[in-house]
Amino acid sequence: MADKMLKITLVKSPIGAVPKNRAVVEAMGLRKLHKTVLMPDNEATRGMIQKVGYMLKVEEA
Repeated sequence: MADKMLKITLVKSPIGAVPKNRAVVEAMGLRKLHKTVLMPDNEATRGMIQKVGYMLKVEEA
C-alpha cells in the first residue's frame, strides 16, 4: 500500500474554513487554489482527506 499514491488538488478556498481545517490543508502542502500534491495512500493521508474532503479533489496517481 505504501507504493500507492494519491493526487490531491485544492479546489475550494480555505479562507472561510475552520482554523483547524485550514491548518490541515496547509500541512498537506496545499498553499494555493488548484495546486496539486502527490501523497502516499496511507491512514494518515486518508484521515486528512476525511477532515477537509469538501475542499479537495482526490484521484489515484
